[in-house]
Amino acid sequence: MKEQKVKPLESWVQIPKNSDFTIYNLPFGVFKSKRLSPRIGMAIGDKIVDMHILHREGFFSAIHLPDDVFLQDSLNGFIELGKPITRKVRETVQKLLLDENSALKDHRARGKVMVNRKEAVMLMPVKVGDYTDFYSSKEHATNVGTMFRGPENALMPNWKHLPVGYHGRASSIIPSGVPIHRPKGQFKAPDADSPSFGPSERLDFELEMAFITGRNTKMGERIKTEEAEDCIFGFVLFNDWSARDIQAWEYVPLGPFLGKSFASSVSPWVVTIEALEPFRTSSPKPEEQLLPYLQCEQNHSFDINLEVYIQPKEEKETQVCRSNYKYLYWNVAQQLAHQTVNGCNINIGDMYASGTISGPTEDSFGSMLELAWKGTKPLRLESGAERLFIEDGDTVKMRGYAEKDGIRVGFGEVSTEVLPSNGKN
Repeated sequence: MKEQKVKPLESWVQIPKNSDFTIYNLPFGVFKSKRLSPRIGMAIGDKIVDMHILHREGFFSAIHLPDDVFLQDSLNGFIELGKPITRKVRETVQKLLLDENSALKDHRARGKVMVNRKEAVMLMPVKVGDYTDFYSSKEHATNVGTMFRGPENALMPNWKHLPVGYHGRASSIIPSGVPIHRPKGQFKAPDADSPSFGPSERLDFELEMAFITGRNTKMGERIKTEEAEDCIFGFVLFNDWSARDIQAWEYVPLGPFLGKSFASSVSPWVVTIEALEPFRTSSPKPEEQLLPYLQCEQNHSFDINLEVYIQPKEEKETQVCRSNYKYLYWNVAQQLAHQTVNGCNINIGDMYASGTISGPTEDSFGSMLELAWKGTKPLRLESGAERLFIEDGDTVKMRGYAEKDGIRVGFGEVSTEVLPSNGKN
């Protein structure tokens, strides 16, 4: 079957070259400003479409939306309207922004509808009730396993048979721009007789993406791989902060706890799964025969370029990683099918992180643990400084975008500064 190219679209909104927020994208987010209360918007170029004003001016009259649906501090209520409605809303805005459409371009309220993005403060896009972190990159799992168990035992026996994951802390997920304090905790040096307490000495980022569910299910209900995408609203970039020294001491036998729960950072704009359709691609071929509930007949992965930068205070940023979402061994349909196969219910706004996304080359490793190989290979930054792990004053930035046939759909960035540990204890 011959691949169909997407019809070129032009907008009357001026969109900077290489902008993530093109007419093909139109992600949803929640913002506020000095004059505006929290509300839902859509990004295009350097502007935000104020969806509440657009609705108030009657542009969604054919869809029959609640009056205050966009005057909310999260996307949860809007998502709850269902995909037929949310798709129609996005398509309506896309048509309004097309160059040949003058309905909004010439409207008296255009100035109020189009908000400058630099004047906005971005908030958490959804209220996260539950959060799952998967471990879906074979390259990452192999690297970490090699470090701690040797190459012959790098992957645990279950890894190629199911998407390994754990339930994380939803309350400490924060949006881009909110700084974090270096966590404190208990850790034990390999040559020490007893554990110590203090600020983590091995603070790390993990390059991930996360999908957000757009449907509630009942306990006992299972989602099949072919149904999974109907339950996914969209995606964000996800920095799963990790204190490696705390994690290494605590994780046996129940897995991550305080080494992960202090913070996770997400990009504020939710890119819909519909916007990513032109970039759909296949996942790596399974290396073991999968059980029927994890088998897929369609492609459920996407070709999304991912980048990580470290910027010390008052210094230039340095790119330290370039990876791609398509490297993930386990795709979103398999992750959601496995999450619910035991009858676990899901809710609107739940977040499901991919696990660290590492690629096959050293410059595509998605964590400092791998890039500096367990603290043995220092990374040199543009300033001349070296890093084994993240230091106080560093800002970690993650960016992601998909690009094909002149079409670009991006996520903006998730940027987080690391502050010194808080308090004297």
